[in-house]
Amino acid sequence: MRILAIETSTEYCSVALWQDGAVSGRCERVGQKHSEILLGMVDGVLREAGRTVQEMDGIAFGKGPGSFTGVRIACGVAQGLAFGANLKVVGVCTLRALAEASGKDKIIAALDARMGELYLAAYAQRDGALRTVVEPCLCTAGDAPDVGGEGWFGAGSGFLESSASSPSVGESGALAQRYCKHLSGVDARAVPQAGAVARLAAVEFARGNAVDAAQALPLYLRDKVALTTRERAAR
Repeated sequence: MRILAIETSTEYCSVALWQDGAVSGRCERVGQKHSEILLGMVDGVLREAGRTVQEMDGIAFGKGPGSFTGVRIACGVAQGLAFGANLKVVGVCTLRALAEASGKDKIIAALDARMGELYLAAYAQRDGALRTVVEPCLCTAGDAPDVGGEGWFGAGSGFLESSASSPSVGESGALAQRYCKHLSGVDARAVPQAGAVARLAAVEFARGNAVDAAQALPLYLRDKVALTTRERAAR
C-alpha cells in the first residue's frame, strides 16, 4: 500500500510517502507560506520516490486542530489530489499524530491555540495501539482535563515556557505546572508531521475507514479566530 500524507496545521509544512511501512518525506518551517510551498513539496517527495499521485492507494492529511488556514489548506489539497486521482482520503487528528511521533507510552499532546487557549488530548499505548484517554478539546491551562497517574510525556507547543512577546504562549506555559505531578518529561518543540499522519492513516485504510474526497472534513474545535478589542482589553 502507498499513501501520500500532508500536514500543515502549524508553522511547519510536511509531506510524507508511506510505502508498505517505509516512510520518506520532507518537513520545513515555512511560517504562513504553506500554500506557496506545499504542492512543490508534494511533487519533490513523489519524484524522489519515482512515483506519481495516480500510483497512490490513498491520501492522508492532518485534519486539525491547529491553524485555521493551515488546516483548510491540508484538507483542500488532499481533496484536490484525491479527486484528480480517484482516491479515498483519511483525515488524522494532529494531536494524535503528535502523540504517535513521540514514541512514548503515555502522552499529553497540546498545541498553542492562541487567545490564551490550548488544543489538547491525551493518549496511551494499550495492546499495541494508541488509545484515546482524553478526547481532543479546547481549554485553558487552568482547566485542562485531569489525567491519572504518573509517567506522562508532554508534547507540543502547549508546553512552551512563558514569553513576554507572546501572551498566548505565556498562558500555555502554565500547562507544565498544571500537570507537574504527572509528567516524566516534555518536548515543547515537537510538531505534528506527515510521517506520523501517514502511519496512523495506514491503519485506517487497512480497516476500510477511508472516505470519498468530498467527505474529508477539518477538525476545528472552535469557530472563533480572534478576540475583539474589548476582549483583548479585558485580558
